[in-house]
Amino acid sequence: MLLKETIKNVVQSQKSDLLQFEYGVEREKLSEIDLDISFAIVLSGVRRCGKSTLLHQLMKKIDKYCYFNFEDTRIINFEPEDFQKLNEVLIDEYQQDDYYFFDEIQNVQKWEIFVRSMLDRQKKFIITGSNASLLSKELGTRLTGRHLRYELFPFSFKEMLTFSKQEPNINSFEEYFQKGGFPEYLKYNKTEILQQLLNDIIARDIIVRHKLRDVKTVKEMALYLLTNIGNEFSYNGLKKIFNLGSTNSALSYVSYFEDSYLMFTIPRFDYSLKKQLINPKKVYSIDNGLSNVNSASFSSNRGRMLENVVFLQLRRKYKDIFYFRAENECDFIVKDRDKIISAFQVCYELSEDNKKREFDGLLETLTEFQLESGLILTYNQEDEFKIDNKRILLKPTWKWLIES
Repeated sequence: MLLKETIKNVVQSQKSDLLQFEYGVEREKLSEIDLDISFAIVLSGVRRCGKSTLLHQLMKKIDKYCYFNFEDTRIINFEPEDFQKLNEVLIDEYQQDDYYFFDEIQNVQKWEIFVRSMLDRQKKFIITGSNASLLSKELGTRLTGRHLRYELFPFSFKEMLTFSKQEPNINSFEEYFQKGGFPEYLKYNKTEILQQLLNDIIARDIIVRHKLRDVKTVKEMALYLLTNIGNEFSYNGLKKIFNLGSTNSALSYVSYFEDSYLMFTIPRFDYSLKKQLINPKKVYSIDNGLSNVNSASFSSNRGRMLENVVFLQLRRKYKDIFYFRAENECDFIVKDRDKIISAFQVCYELSEDNKKREFDGLLETLTEFQLESGLILTYNQEDEFKIDNKRILLKPTWKWLIES
Protein backbone atom coordinates (compact mmCIF):
# COMPACT_ATOMS: atom_id res chain seq x y z
CA MET A 1 0.00 0.00 0.00
CA LEU A 2 1.06 3.57 -0.61
CA LEU A 3 1.04 6.57 1.68
CA LYS A 4 -1.66 9.08 0.86
CA GLU A 5 1.06 11.75 0.71
CA THR A 6 2.87 9.77 -2.00
CA ILE A 7 -0.30 9.50 -4.07
CA LYS A 8 -0.95 13.20 -3.61
CA ASN A 9 2.54 14.11 -4.86
CA VAL A 10 2.10 11.96 -7.97
CA VAL A 11 -1.35 13.38 -8.71
CA GLN A 12 -0.04 16.94 -8.42
CA SER A 13 2.95 16.15 -10.61
CA GLN A 14 0.79 14.54 -13.30
CA LYS A 15 -1.66 17.44 -13.15
CA SER A 16 1.21 19.85 -13.75
CA ASP A 17 2.42 17.74 -16.70
CA LEU A 18 -0.99 18.10 -18.37
CA LEU A 19 -0.23 21.75 -19.02
CA GLN A 20 2.68 20.78 -21.30
CA PHE A 21 0.90 17.95 -23.11
CA GLU A 22 0.95 18.03 -26.92
CA TYR A 23 -2.52 17.12 -28.18
CA GLY A 24 -1.34 16.26 -31.69
CA VAL A 25 -3.53 15.24 -34.63
CA GLU A 26 -7.20 14.81 -33.86
CA ARG A 27 -7.88 11.10 -34.05
CA GLU A 28 -10.70 9.78 -36.20
CA LYS A 29 -12.11 7.88 -33.20
CA LEU A 30 -12.69 11.14 -31.34
CA SER A 31 -15.98 11.90 -33.09
CA GLU A 32 -17.33 8.41 -32.35
CA ILE A 33 -17.09 8.64 -28.55
CA ASP A 34 -19.94 10.02 -26.47
CA LEU A 35 -18.73 11.05 -23.01
CA ASP A 36 -22.22 11.48 -21.59
CA ILE A 37 -23.14 7.83 -21.81
CA SER A 38 -23.49 5.92 -18.52
CA PHE A 39 -20.97 3.25 -19.50
CA ALA A 40 -17.26 2.94 -18.88
CA ILE A 41 -15.46 3.91 -22.09
CA VAL A 42 -12.46 1.68 -22.77
CA LEU A 43 -9.72 2.67 -25.24
CA SER A 44 -7.48 -0.29 -26.09
CA GLY A 45 -4.60 -0.68 -28.50
CA VAL A 46 -0.89 -1.34 -28.96
CA ARG A 47 1.69 0.65 -26.99
CA ARG A 48 2.59 4.10 -28.38
CA CYS A 49 -0.26 4.20 -30.90
CA GLY A 50 -1.75 7.33 -29.35
CA LYS A 51 -4.22 6.11 -26.69
CA SER A 52 -3.00 8.70 -24.18
CA THR A 53 -3.29 11.42 -26.81
CA LEU A 54 -6.86 10.39 -27.58
CA LEU A 55 -7.59 10.33 -23.86
CA HIS A 56 -6.32 13.90 -23.53
CA GLN A 57 -8.28 15.00 -26.59
CA LEU A 58 -11.42 13.64 -24.93
CA MET A 59 -10.54 15.53 -21.75
CA LYS A 60 -10.58 18.77 -23.73
CA LYS A 61 -14.26 18.20 -24.55
CA ILE A 62 -15.35 18.78 -20.94
CA ASP A 63 -14.59 21.45 -18.34
CA LYS A 64 -13.83 19.37 -15.25
CA TYR A 65 -12.35 15.91 -14.77
CA CYS A 66 -9.94 13.81 -12.71
CA TYR A 67 -6.88 12.28 -14.35
CA PHE A 68 -4.38 9.61 -13.31
CA ASN A 69 -1.73 7.62 -15.19
CA PHE A 70 -1.10 4.18 -13.68
CA GLU A 71 2.11 3.67 -15.68
CA ASP A 72 3.88 6.14 -13.41
CA THR A 73 6.86 4.33 -11.87
CA ARG A 74 6.35 6.21 -8.60
CA ILE A 75 3.21 4.20 -7.87
CA ILE A 76 4.55 0.79 -8.89
CA ASN A 77 3.33 -0.68 -5.58
CA PHE A 78 -0.22 0.63 -6.00
CA GLU A 79 -2.74 -1.91 -4.65
CA PRO A 80 -6.54 -2.15 -4.91
CA GLU A 81 -6.84 -0.81 -1.36
CA ASP A 82 -5.19 2.43 -2.52
CA PHE A 83 -8.12 3.40 -4.77
CA GLN A 84 -9.95 5.00 -1.87
CA LYS A 85 -6.95 7.21 -1.08
CA LEU A 86 -6.51 8.03 -4.76
CA ASN A 87 -10.15 9.03 -5.08
CA GLU A 88 -9.93 11.33 -2.08
CA VAL A 89 -6.80 13.00 -3.46
CA LEU A 90 -8.29 13.39 -6.96
CA ILE A 91 -11.46 15.03 -5.62
CA ASP A 92 -9.38 17.36 -3.48
CA GLU A 93 -7.03 18.33 -6.34
CA TYR A 94 -9.54 18.57 -9.19
CA GLN A 95 -12.57 19.72 -7.18
CA GLN A 96 -14.95 17.34 -8.94
CA ASP A 97 -15.81 13.64 -9.07
CA ASP A 98 -18.00 13.19 -12.17
CA TYR A 99 -15.45 12.24 -14.86
CA TYR A 100 -12.43 10.01 -14.33
CA PHE A 101 -9.74 9.59 -16.99
CA PHE A 102 -7.42 6.68 -16.15
CA ASP A 103 -4.41 5.78 -18.32
CA GLU A 104 -3.12 2.15 -18.49
CA ILE A 105 -5.32 1.01 -15.64
CA GLN A 106 -4.62 -2.68 -16.34
CA ASN A 107 -1.42 -2.32 -14.29
CA VAL A 108 -3.50 -2.53 -11.09
CA GLN A 109 -5.20 -5.75 -10.07
CA LYS A 110 -8.94 -5.65 -9.36
CA TRP A 111 -9.29 -2.16 -10.84
CA GLU A 112 -12.65 -3.17 -12.27
CA ILE A 113 -14.15 -3.47 -8.77
CA PHE A 114 -13.47 0.20 -8.06
CA VAL A 115 -14.73 1.29 -11.49
CA ARG A 116 -17.92 -0.74 -11.11
CA SER A 117 -18.65 0.68 -7.68
CA MET A 118 -18.21 4.22 -8.99
CA LEU A 119 -20.36 3.56 -12.07
CA ASP A 120 -23.11 2.48 -9.69
CA ARG A 121 -22.83 5.96 -8.20
CA GLN A 122 -23.38 7.50 -11.66
CA LYS A 123 -19.71 8.47 -12.18
CA LYS A 124 -18.21 8.36 -15.68
CA PHE A 125 -14.97 6.58 -16.63
CA ILE A 126 -12.72 6.76 -19.67
CA ILE A 127 -9.82 4.32 -19.38
CA THR A 128 -7.01 3.02 -21.58
CA GLY A 129 -5.19 -0.31 -21.71
CA SER A 130 -2.70 -2.17 -23.89
CA ASN A 131 -3.82 -5.77 -23.40
CA ALA A 132 -6.94 -6.99 -25.16
CA SER A 133 -7.43 -10.26 -23.26
CA LEU A 134 -6.69 -8.81 -19.84
CA LEU A 135 -9.17 -6.00 -20.35
CA SER A 136 -11.78 -8.37 -21.75
CA LYS A 137 -11.50 -10.74 -18.80
CA GLU A 138 -11.87 -8.00 -16.22
CA LEU A 139 -14.55 -6.12 -18.12
CA GLY A 140 -16.46 -9.35 -18.62
CA THR A 141 -16.48 -10.30 -14.95
CA ARG A 142 -17.38 -6.98 -13.34
CA LEU A 143 -18.52 -4.66 -16.10
CA THR A 144 -20.66 -6.87 -18.32
CA GLY A 145 -23.11 -4.61 -20.11
CA ARG A 146 -21.57 -1.55 -18.47
CA HIS A 147 -18.77 -0.67 -20.90
CA LEU A 148 -18.14 0.35 -24.50
CA ARG A 149 -14.83 -0.53 -26.08
CA TYR A 150 -12.96 1.33 -28.82
CA GLU A 151 -9.80 -0.02 -30.41
CA LEU A 152 -7.13 2.42 -31.48
CA PHE A 153 -4.48 1.70 -34.10
CA PRO A 154 -1.43 3.65 -35.26
CA PHE A 155 -2.30 6.48 -37.67
CA SER A 156 -4.47 5.67 -40.66
CA PHE A 157 -3.31 7.05 -44.01
CA LYS A 158 -5.62 10.05 -43.61
CA GLU A 159 -4.35 10.75 -40.10
CA MET A 160 -0.76 10.45 -41.31
CA LEU A 161 -1.48 13.02 -44.05
CA THR A 162 -2.87 15.45 -41.49
CA PHE A 163 0.10 14.84 -39.20
CA SER A 164 2.70 15.40 -41.93
CA LYS A 165 0.71 18.10 -43.77
CA GLN A 166 0.79 16.22 -47.08
CA GLU A 167 -1.70 15.74 -49.88
CA PRO A 168 -3.00 12.26 -50.81
CA ASN A 169 -1.04 10.91 -53.76
CA ILE A 170 1.25 8.03 -54.63
CA ASN A 171 4.28 9.78 -53.11
CA SER A 172 2.70 10.35 -49.70
CA PHE A 173 1.32 6.82 -49.81
CA GLU A 174 4.81 5.43 -50.43
CA GLU A 175 5.94 7.10 -47.21
CA TYR A 176 3.02 5.60 -45.29
CA PHE A 177 3.59 2.27 -47.03
CA GLN A 178 7.18 2.16 -45.73
CA LYS A 179 6.96 3.94 -42.37
CA GLY A 180 3.53 2.97 -41.11
CA GLY A 181 1.63 5.09 -38.62
CA PHE A 182 3.34 5.20 -35.22
CA PRO A 183 3.33 8.94 -34.38
CA GLU A 184 6.76 9.14 -32.72
CA TYR A 185 8.47 7.31 -35.55
CA LEU A 186 6.86 9.59 -38.14
CA LYS A 187 7.96 12.60 -36.11
CA TYR A 188 11.59 11.66 -35.44
CA ASN A 189 12.31 9.07 -38.18
CA LYS A 190 14.63 7.03 -35.95
CA THR A 191 14.48 3.26 -36.39
CA GLU A 192 15.52 2.79 -32.77
CA ILE A 193 12.05 3.98 -31.72
CA LEU A 194 10.31 1.02 -33.36
CA GLN A 195 13.06 -1.42 -32.41
CA GLN A 196 12.70 -0.44 -28.77
CA LEU A 197 8.91 -0.55 -29.06
CA LEU A 198 9.03 -4.18 -30.19
CA ASN A 199 11.35 -5.00 -27.29
CA ASP A 200 9.01 -3.25 -24.84
CA ILE A 201 5.94 -5.09 -26.10
CA ILE A 202 7.67 -8.45 -25.88
CA ALA A 203 9.29 -7.77 -22.50
CA ARG A 204 6.53 -5.90 -20.66
CA ASP A 205 3.29 -7.02 -22.29
CA ILE A 206 4.24 -10.66 -22.93
CA ILE A 207 7.26 -11.96 -20.96
CA VAL A 208 6.60 -10.21 -17.63
CA ARG A 209 2.82 -10.28 -17.76
CA HIS A 210 2.64 -13.99 -18.52
CA LYS A 211 5.71 -14.95 -16.45
CA LEU A 212 7.48 -16.63 -19.38
CA ARG A 213 11.03 -17.92 -19.11
CA ASP A 214 12.04 -18.67 -22.70
CA VAL A 215 12.61 -15.08 -23.82
CA LYS A 216 14.69 -16.10 -26.83
CA THR A 217 12.00 -18.35 -28.34
CA VAL A 218 9.24 -15.80 -27.77
CA LYS A 219 11.17 -13.08 -29.60
CA GLU A 220 12.25 -15.42 -32.42
CA MET A 221 8.65 -16.53 -32.97
CA ALA A 222 7.43 -12.93 -32.99
CA LEU A 223 10.02 -11.97 -35.60
CA TYR A 224 9.27 -15.09 -37.64
CA LEU A 225 5.55 -14.27 -37.79
CA LEU A 226 6.18 -10.58 -38.50
CA THR A 227 8.27 -11.56 -41.52
CA ASN A 228 5.64 -13.98 -42.83
CA ILE A 229 2.81 -11.52 -43.29
CA GLY A 230 -0.01 -12.94 -45.38
CA ASN A 231 1.36 -16.48 -45.25
CA GLU A 232 -0.45 -19.44 -43.76
CA PHE A 233 0.79 -20.99 -40.54
CA SER A 234 -0.35 -23.72 -38.18
CA TYR A 235 0.31 -24.17 -34.48
CA ASN A 236 1.74 -27.61 -35.13
CA GLY A 237 4.11 -26.07 -37.66
CA LEU A 238 5.26 -23.47 -35.13
CA LYS A 239 5.76 -26.24 -32.57
CA LYS A 240 8.15 -28.02 -34.94
CA ILE A 241 10.01 -24.88 -36.09
CA PHE A 242 10.71 -23.71 -32.54
CA ASN A 243 11.00 -27.14 -30.93
CA LEU A 244 8.21 -26.47 -28.43
CA GLY A 245 6.87 -29.06 -26.03
CA SER A 246 3.32 -28.89 -27.37
CA THR A 247 1.06 -27.10 -29.82
CA ASN A 248 -0.59 -25.48 -26.79
CA SER A 249 2.64 -23.54 -26.20
CA ALA A 250 2.54 -22.22 -29.77
CA LEU A 251 -1.13 -21.35 -29.42
CA SER A 252 -0.45 -19.50 -26.15
CA TYR A 253 2.43 -17.49 -27.59
CA VAL A 254 0.38 -16.39 -30.61
CA SER A 255 -2.53 -15.42 -28.35
CA TYR A 256 -0.12 -13.30 -26.26
CA PHE A 257 1.07 -11.55 -29.44
CA GLU A 258 -2.54 -10.81 -30.39
CA ASP A 259 -3.49 -9.67 -26.88
CA SER A 260 -0.73 -7.06 -27.00
CA TYR A 261 -1.92 -5.92 -30.47
CA LEU A 262 1.48 -6.77 -31.95
CA MET A 263 -0.14 -8.84 -34.67
CA PHE A 264 -3.45 -10.32 -35.78
CA THR A 265 -4.46 -13.68 -37.20
CA ILE A 266 -7.34 -14.42 -39.52
CA PRO A 267 -8.83 -17.86 -40.23
CA ARG A 268 -9.69 -19.51 -43.50
CA PHE A 269 -13.45 -19.23 -43.93
CA ASP A 270 -15.52 -22.37 -43.55
CA TYR A 271 -19.20 -22.86 -42.87
CA SER A 272 -18.15 -25.35 -40.20
CA LEU A 273 -16.86 -23.53 -37.11
CA LYS A 274 -14.90 -26.63 -36.11
CA LYS A 275 -13.05 -26.73 -39.45
CA GLN A 276 -12.50 -22.99 -39.24
CA LEU A 277 -10.76 -23.41 -35.89
CA ILE A 278 -8.38 -26.13 -37.10
CA ASN A 279 -7.66 -24.67 -40.55
CA PRO A 280 -4.34 -22.84 -41.07
CA LYS A 281 -4.42 -19.12 -40.26
CA LYS A 282 -2.74 -16.09 -41.76
CA VAL A 283 -0.91 -13.44 -39.76
CA TYR A 284 -0.71 -9.65 -40.16
CA SER A 285 1.35 -7.01 -38.39
CA ILE A 286 0.05 -4.00 -36.43
CA ASP A 287 2.19 -1.69 -38.58
CA ASN A 288 4.34 -1.78 -41.72
CA GLY A 289 6.98 0.46 -40.17
CA LEU A 290 7.34 -1.79 -37.12
CA SER A 291 7.82 -4.84 -39.32
CA ASN A 292 10.17 -3.01 -41.69
CA VAL A 293 12.69 -1.86 -39.09
CA ASN A 294 12.71 -5.19 -37.27
CA SER A 295 12.90 -7.50 -40.29
CA ALA A 296 15.05 -7.10 -43.37
CA SER A 297 13.03 -9.60 -45.41
CA PHE A 298 9.62 -7.96 -44.84
CA SER A 299 10.50 -4.80 -46.78
CA SER A 300 11.68 -6.84 -49.77
CA ASN A 301 8.16 -8.14 -50.44
CA ARG A 302 6.11 -5.14 -51.46
CA GLY A 303 3.10 -7.31 -52.29
CA ARG A 304 2.89 -8.52 -48.67
CA MET A 305 3.40 -4.97 -47.41
CA LEU A 306 0.45 -3.81 -49.49
CA GLU A 307 -1.65 -6.69 -48.22
CA ASN A 308 -0.82 -5.68 -44.64
CA VAL A 309 -1.91 -2.07 -45.26
CA VAL A 310 -5.23 -3.27 -46.66
CA PHE A 311 -5.80 -5.67 -43.77
CA LEU A 312 -5.20 -2.95 -41.18
CA GLN A 313 -7.74 -0.65 -42.80
CA LEU A 314 -10.31 -3.45 -42.88
CA ARG A 315 -9.55 -4.34 -39.26
CA ARG A 316 -10.17 -0.75 -38.18
CA LYS A 317 -13.77 -1.19 -39.31
CA TYR A 318 -14.53 -4.89 -38.97
CA LYS A 319 -13.80 -7.72 -36.53
CA ASP A 320 -14.81 -10.70 -38.67
CA ILE A 321 -12.27 -10.93 -41.50
CA PHE A 322 -11.32 -14.18 -43.25
CA TYR A 323 -9.47 -15.42 -46.26
CA PHE A 324 -11.30 -17.77 -48.61
CA ARG A 325 -10.01 -20.74 -50.53
CA ALA A 326 -11.81 -23.27 -52.70
CA GLU A 327 -10.23 -23.99 -56.08
CA ASN A 328 -8.69 -20.53 -55.97
CA GLU A 329 -7.98 -18.02 -53.21
CA CYS A 330 -9.32 -14.61 -52.21
CA ASP A 331 -7.25 -12.52 -49.80
CA PHE A 332 -10.04 -11.03 -47.65
CA ILE A 333 -13.74 -11.48 -47.14
CA VAL A 334 -15.65 -9.45 -44.54
CA LYS A 335 -18.51 -10.77 -42.47
CA ASP A 336 -21.09 -8.49 -40.88
CA ARG A 337 -23.41 -10.28 -38.48
CA ASP A 338 -24.16 -13.57 -40.29
CA LYS A 339 -23.47 -12.47 -43.84
CA ILE A 340 -20.41 -12.04 -46.04
CA ILE A 341 -20.73 -8.48 -47.31
CA SER A 342 -17.57 -7.84 -49.35
CA ALA A 343 -14.54 -9.44 -50.96
CA PHE A 344 -11.07 -7.99 -51.59
CA GLN A 345 -8.12 -9.15 -53.60
CA VAL A 346 -4.74 -7.46 -53.15
CA CYS A 347 -2.35 -7.40 -56.09
CA TYR A 348 0.67 -5.11 -56.11
CA GLU A 349 0.65 -4.91 -59.92
CA LEU A 350 -1.83 -6.64 -62.17
CA SER A 351 -0.30 -8.05 -65.34
CA GLU A 352 -1.24 -10.44 -68.12
CA ASP A 353 0.73 -13.12 -66.25
CA ASN A 354 -1.21 -12.92 -62.98
CA LYS A 355 -4.55 -11.54 -64.17
CA LYS A 356 -6.27 -14.93 -64.49
CA ARG A 357 -5.23 -16.02 -60.99
CA GLU A 358 -6.41 -12.81 -59.34
CA PHE A 359 -9.69 -12.70 -61.26
CA ASP A 360 -10.47 -16.39 -60.72
CA GLY A 361 -9.96 -16.09 -56.96
CA LEU A 362 -12.24 -13.07 -56.71
CA LEU A 363 -14.91 -14.33 -59.12
CA GLU A 364 -15.16 -17.66 -57.35
CA THR A 365 -15.66 -15.83 -54.05
CA LEU A 366 -18.28 -13.46 -55.45
CA THR A 367 -20.23 -16.42 -56.81
CA GLU A 368 -19.94 -18.40 -53.57
CA PHE A 369 -21.35 -15.58 -51.46
CA GLN A 370 -23.73 -14.12 -54.05
CA LEU A 371 -21.97 -10.76 -54.24
CA GLU A 372 -22.39 -8.53 -57.29
CA SER A 373 -18.99 -6.82 -57.20
CA GLY A 374 -15.50 -7.13 -55.78
CA LEU A 375 -12.40 -5.01 -55.42
CA ILE A 376 -8.82 -5.64 -56.47
CA LEU A 377 -6.56 -3.23 -54.61
CA THR A 378 -3.28 -2.37 -56.31
CA TYR A 379 -0.31 -0.13 -55.67
CA ASN A 380 -1.30 2.41 -58.34
CA GLN A 381 -3.49 0.87 -61.05
CA GLU A 382 -7.10 1.71 -61.87
CA ASP A 383 -9.52 -0.11 -64.13
CA GLU A 384 -12.94 -1.76 -64.31
CA PHE A 385 -14.12 -5.11 -65.67
CA LYS A 386 -17.42 -6.92 -66.15
CA ILE A 387 -17.06 -10.70 -66.11
CA ASP A 388 -19.89 -13.25 -65.82
CA ASN A 389 -22.26 -10.50 -64.67
CA LYS A 390 -19.84 -9.60 -61.87
CA ARG A 391 -18.28 -6.15 -61.58
CA ILE A 392 -14.59 -6.05 -60.71
CA LEU A 393 -13.04 -2.73 -59.76
CA LEU A 394 -9.29 -2.20 -59.87
CA LYS A 395 -8.29 0.62 -57.52
CA PRO A 396 -5.07 2.14 -56.12
CA THR A 397 -4.89 1.33 -52.42
CA TRP A 398 -4.12 4.94 -51.52
CA LYS A 399 -7.36 6.14 -53.12
CA TRP A 400 -9.34 3.40 -51.37
CA LEU A 401 -7.78 4.39 -48.03
CA ILE A 402 -8.95 7.97 -48.50
CA GLU A 403 -12.46 6.91 -49.48
CA SER A 404 -12.87 4.35 -46.73
